[in-house]
Amino acid sequence: MTTAFFARLRAGATLTVLLAMGAIPRAVAAQTPWSDRLAIAVKHKVAALTERRFTHTQFWRAIPTALKSPRLTVKEVGKSMQGRELRTVTFGKGPVKVFMWSQMHGNEATATMALADIFAFLASSEPSTLRDRIEKDLTVTFLPMLNPDGAEIFQRENAAGIDINRDVRRLATPEGRTLKAVRDAIVPDYAFNLHDQNARTRAGNGEGAAIALLPPAADSAKSYNAVRTRARLMAAWLATDFNHVVKGRIAKYDDTFNARAFGDAMQAWGASTVLIESGALPGDPQKMKLRTYNAAAMLGILEAIAMKTFEQADPRAYESLPFNRGGAYDLLIIGGTVVTPAGVTREDVAINFDDSVARTSGRLVEMGDLEGVIALDTLDLSGKFLHVAPLTGLTRAGKYWLPIGTPARFTVRETEKPTSKLVRRLP
Repeated sequence: MTTAFFARLRAGATLTVLLAMGAIPRAVAAQTPWSDRLAIAVKHKVAALTERRFTHTQFWRAIPTALKSPRLTVKEVGKSMQGRELRTVTFGKGPVKVFMWSQMHGNEATATMALADIFAFLASSEPSTLRDRIEKDLTVTFLPMLNPDGAEIFQRENAAGIDINRDVRRLATPEGRTLKAVRDAIVPDYAFNLHDQNARTRAGNGEGAAIALLPPAADSAKSYNAVRTRARLMAAWLATDFNHVVKGRIAKYDDTFNARAFGDAMQAWGASTVLIESGALPGDPQKMKLRTYNAAAMLGILEAIAMKTFEQADPRAYESLPFNRGGAYDLLIIGGTVVTPAGVTREDVAINFDDSVARTSGRLVEMGDLEGVIALDTLDLSGKFLHVAPLTGLTRAGKYWLPIGTPARFTVRETEKPTSKLVRRLP
């Protein structure tokens, strides 16, 4: 054998030792980019779920193909107060345990739709490094639509009128007991509490909040042990990820400890837990965009847990987020003049919608000088006249009132004359 051969052999041995010692960094596999995950979420969007109001039966009937996949294990784990089945869907065979549950408030369905899309992807046969990583390193247990009775009539509470997310101490509800039992059975390392929030919530003083995040406190001191520190890193990773599509519309929740809430309890029980709240986006009345963004981000954080890349996240990406703030009206109309049977008055008009996401059934909430009032949308009608539609308001004994709370119905015209040129109808 030649001298050159032995030189190459010695060099190879030295390189192996240096790699083992960590003196030379190994190449780190890259995570799946946001654009690729977004494409996955779009491709596997479950077509049968087209509106954010759907029932327990409609949800489970929408995903039959995915549920038959050998990759997914479906198990009945309990029943709701009215007897609807509560089911878990489990994917993966890795040592790290992750738990995700959705719609413990019956009218908060965005994440449930996202989970349906994730199930469709996980069950597919197409080659995917992303899916393979999750399957190899994680065991993920999903509990979609924890509150099917509330979902049946699209209300927050369960059939007994109880907020399940305030039932962790008493476990008075069958849904709460089921959630606790599933947690105890799997003992997750990581957990995600998936909700929707009020569409009028803002990211600080800025835009409406599309996403809000919280690694909840596990005690009244709001201390950071290893469990919550990991949760904050996950929240920071998610904040950075969501910045791809909703930058400036991401907020953080107040982290005051709530001993009645499941998320806080999960953190205290040892699972690094993050609350993800979906708010609203303009032009997205059924939350189809937010649904897809949720699916892409959830797949990303699962991969980040599998690869441990979330541990390199900068906590400041979460800490620097503005707090959620309420108090915004849905629509503020400024500069116009209101025409009613009682007379003509220069006044601004604030409107809230009964469904502030779909923007339907607007009602008057404030009128007058509204300079400085915060609204999610502002419409400047300077020089125009808002004519109250017929049968709007209250008439008694020949006198007319326009009470706050009245349905907001206006025609916008060029002058105070009811026959003048029509500009538009509101809202």
